[in-house]
Amino acid sequence: MNRIHGLYAVTPDDIDSARLLSRVRTALESGTHLVQYRNKIAGTTLRREQAAALCALCHAHGAALIVNDDLELAVAVDADGLHLGGEDGSLADARARLGPHKLLGASCYSRLENAERAIAEGADHIAFGSFFVSSVKPGAVRSTPSLLTEAKRRFNVPVVAIGGITHDNATQLINAGADSVAVISALFNAPDIALAAREFNALFKHHHETKPKTI
Repeated sequence: MNRIHGLYAVTPDDIDSARLLSRVRTALESGTHLVQYRNKIAGTTLRREQAAALCALCHAHGAALIVNDDLELAVAVDADGLHLGGEDGSLADARARLGPHKLLGASCYSRLENAERAIAEGADHIAFGSFFVSSVKPGAVRSTPSLLTEAKRRFNVPVVAIGGITHDNATQLINAGADSVAVISALFNAPDIALAAREFNALFKHHHETKPKTI
């Protein structure tokens, strides 16, 4: 089974661990099976505590936890995988440390050559974006949905879309080939996190059901 599929819930910056765990638990109970721990404001000790707690929570719900940009933390809490940006260290080194069975994702921004290199170095899924204006990274370079289509044509790995994704604009990315959409604000800042999670996952179910069958 492709573990990189559907809603990819990326945690918001939050130093209140109880609140963070509660929000993630709600998303998990609403069908989310893939979570990335990303916290740019927490210190080392708090990040370790939060990542360990989230790892246990995800596993209790049959979900995978991927750590953002911190190989040592991913190894320390025995997370299911790691995601690295372009300035966050060597993918090849990360793959060597993680072993062959952990998930390893790479930010490829808007460049297919980045994806080609990332896969050669050991990434098993690739992320492109930003597709829309994002409050998390407002200055990010824009990508177009056609990039996803070309990536799916060229590479035999799951493709993730990220950047300003909402329930209203996600469908065009899924139709273009995204296996998964990474979401922070539209999920965790939603008035009803459970409803938001169900609605995102329903988009993938609908796409699967309406996708033309190949002979």
